[in-house]
Amino acid sequence: MPETKPRKTLFNPELKRRGIYVLPNLLTTAALFCGFFAIVQAMTGNFERAAVAIFVAMILDGLDGRVARMTRTQSAFGAEYDSLSDMVSFGVAPALVIYAWALKDMGRLGWIAAFVYCVGAALRLARFNTSLEVIDRRFFQGLPSPAAAALVTGFFWVMIDKSIAAAEVRWLTCGLVIFAGISMVSNLRFYSFKDINLRRSVPFIFVVGIALGFAVLSYDTPVALFGLFVAYSLSGYALALVRRFRRRPLPPESPPV
Repeated sequence: MPETKPRKTLFNPELKRRGIYVLPNLLTTAALFCGFFAIVQAMTGNFERAAVAIFVAMILDGLDGRVARMTRTQSAFGAEYDSLSDMVSFGVAPALVIYAWALKDMGRLGWIAAFVYCVGAALRLARFNTSLEVIDRRFFQGLPSPAAAALVTGFFWVMIDKSIAAAEVRWLTCGLVIFAGISMVSNLRFYSFKDINLRRSVPFIFVVGIALGFAVLSYDTPVALFGLFVAYSLSGYALALVRRFRRRPLPPESPPV
C-alpha cells in the first residue's frame, strides 16, 4: 500500500516545530516598539509623537503578516507574538495615551472609559485568535483593533493639530473611546479588504483616485486619517442597517375596494 503524505492543516505539528523567522518577527518587534514608544511619549507629554508612533505601528502590523505569507515564513510563534504586539500597540498604548491626554481629569469615569477600550481590544484579539471557523473572510467580526486605535488616536491628533485643548472635548473623547471599545466586541461586520488582488489590472480612474488620495493625505494628514477611520468605523453600523431593512418583510397589500 503506497504511503500517503500527511495533510498540512493550520494545526499541523510540523508548523509548530518550524523555527523563528527573522523578517516577519522583526516587523512585529518594530510595531511593538512603536506601541511602547507611544506610551513613553505620552508620559512625557509629547502626544503628537505618540499618535504618529501608533499609526506607524498600524502600518508595520499590516506588513508583517503579508511578508510572512509571501515568504512562506508563517509560524505558530509568529502568530502568538503578533497578537501580543497588537495588544500593546492597539490596546494598551491608545488607552494610556488618551487617558493621559484628556481622561485623567475626569476622575473615575476617565479610567473606566480607558479600561473599556483596553478590555475591548483584549477580547477582540482573543475572539479573533480562537475563531476556528471563518464565515466570510471578506469581513471582520467587530471593529479591528488597529482601526479602533487609529480612530482614537486620529481624534486627539486632530485636536492637537488644531490647537484645541483636551478640557474642551473631554466628554466627546470619553464617548469616542467607549464607542471604539464596544465596537470591537460587537458582532457587526467590517470589510476586511482581504479579497483585493493587487496583481489584477485596474481601470485608469483607480490610479487617479490613488493620486488624489495621496494629495489629500499630504494636505492635512491628521484630518484625512481621522476622517478615513471614522467612515470605516461607521461602515459596520451602516451595513447592519442595510441588511436589516433588506430582511424586513413587505407590508401586506390592501384588499381591493
